[in-house]
Amino acid sequence: MNHTAFVWHNGQLKPWNEATVHVSTHALHYGSSVFEGERVYATPDGPAFFRLADHTQRLFESAKVYEIDVGYSEAEINAASHAVIDANQLPSAYVRPIVFRGAGGLGVLPRGEAPVDVAIMALEWGKYLGEAAERGADVCVSSWHRPAPNTFPSWAKAGGNYLSSQLIGLEARRGGYDEGIALGPNGLLSEGSGENLFLVKRGKLMTPPTSAGILAGITRDSVLTLAAELGIAVEERDLPREALYSADEVFMTGTAAEITPVRSVDRKQVGGGKPGEITRALQKAFFGLFDGSTTDKWGWLSRVEERQQEAA
Repeated sequence: MNHTAFVWHNGQLKPWNEATVHVSTHALHYGSSVFEGERVYATPDGPAFFRLADHTQRLFESAKVYEIDVGYSEAEINAASHAVIDANQLPSAYVRPIVFRGAGGLGVLPRGEAPVDVAIMALEWGKYLGEAAERGADVCVSSWHRPAPNTFPSWAKAGGNYLSSQLIGLEARRGGYDEGIALGPNGLLSEGSGENLFLVKRGKLMTPPTSAGILAGITRDSVLTLAAELGIAVEERDLPREALYSADEVFMTGTAAEITPVRSVDRKQVGGGKPGEITRALQKAFFGLFDGSTTDKWGWLSRVEERQQEAA
């Protein structure tokens, strides 16, 4: 993995190789971590975070679910995120803040023995699904299901939740697919291993509801907002597996995946086998936020230079 020079770790910038943890770290044994994935885009006005405040708010909400005390304010985490981009002189990046129970006792319940560590790293990262982001991804419906809502809280972006994602993704890759889609415990559509799911049928945009065992994605929310702006009818509803096979268009969303079209599901062609009209319109509106062709009327962008000036 290509890495950057500095990581923010427990309140200070450190060289990458010095941001380490002990093998007794609670999160390694029990998955007691919460995290975020954020994008910094190169804009005409310089590097800018996309919806940083919303990501940080969700980080704190996830920590609250697992009774993890972050130990910093949201403003301090936002400032540290900007500091990481500035220190590494990155025009664009994928940013990963993580909060986890650190080195301490080996019991499942930390009982105050495990301190909380906080780190923020940034990497140069292109398209999560590579060429599939342009041509359209080939996906399958996984044999692995998402857990029931009262098993793991899906709205919390917790490290342990992604063991399920690994099983879904590994199965898909073994089958020669770009990605896998999971059903929920009720047998209805849920989400991909790391993406939310959208379908288009007769001009209407449909997506599984937040009660379908999904992470309430920030890119998902952005797409819903942009669709309304473009006058595209949207319905959040339960959807059966076969809806994928009769859809005119399918695409997946996420901070890493951005808006990735799907060209086939279980080797059945979706629509014309290429990104559809509504998918392209939403991609244009989304990526237009970063080249200036879409007006950021929602205040989603926070420019790194502006933040530095405020801090000074």
